[in-house]
Amino acid sequence: MAKQHVHRAIHSGLAILIATSIAGAAPSSAQNVPVPKPAPKGRDGTQMSAQEQRGPATTGSTQTPPNPVIPDPRRNVPANIFATFDANQKAQAARISSYLSSLQTLSGSFVQVGPDGSKTKGDFYIQKPGKVRFEYEPPSPIDIVADGSSVAVRDRKLATQDIYPLSQTPLRYLLSDRIDLMKDTNVVSVNADDVFVSIIIEEKQALIGTSRLMLMVGAKDGQLKQWTITDPQGYDTTVAVYNLDSTKKIDPGLFKIDFTNYVTPPG
Repeated sequence: MAKQHVHRAIHSGLAILIATSIAGAAPSSAQNVPVPKPAPKGRDGTQMSAQEQRGPATTGSTQTPPNPVIPDPRRNVPANIFATFDANQKAQAARISSYLSSLQTLSGSFVQVGPDGSKTKGDFYIQKPGKVRFEYEPPSPIDIVADGSSVAVRDRKLATQDIYPLSQTPLRYLLSDRIDLMKDTNVVSVNADDVFVSIIIEEKQALIGTSRLMLMVGAKDGQLKQWTITDPQGYDTTVAVYNLDSTKKIDPGLFKIDFTNYVTPPG
């Protein structure tokens, strides 16, 4: 049972890390983000104009937490290989790649819906390359910290933590200085409508199984709205992000893994 909780925490942290990495381009400490609407139904979208890519101007008011939209589980069907995608779909993937590559620091807040429907909130901090911290609000005792080479999933209540190599997680893509989704990941689906552009990335691991990440970006403002991770057992974790800021200076101490106050269980 304890291992199941650890695995849920890992997937939660990876989901957040993946999604927030896309948010990168437009610095904004307090944009008004509308509540996301249902996921796109697979219709191809048109390319965004230069004005649309820049996104909305900062309003100066703090955002309210968005309501994550739970995607249709039937979306996880066998997908085409990337070579079959049309020019618009490839352009959408390239545009998101540019967001990832432009991001150096990012902080913000998140709302997460777990596989059982429970909601949690928290804050996150990213500094490239390879560093991230996710802090869940009480009553959740979990923090997730990556220091550039390792990922620690720590339990504040028990003062324990599990350590995983950063190179064996999807973070290796999303916390690198540059990323090309077409070359560096397995993009299996690119869909769009008037509200969202959705990209699904699939990762197969020999000992764990196949997991999928669905990123949902605003079709008009080019900004990240939410994402869903499906673990190898088929369970979804959905996260919506808000109050994104790519200009704030982040304390480097947030990314240090504490081996003094947190014990790493053997094995």
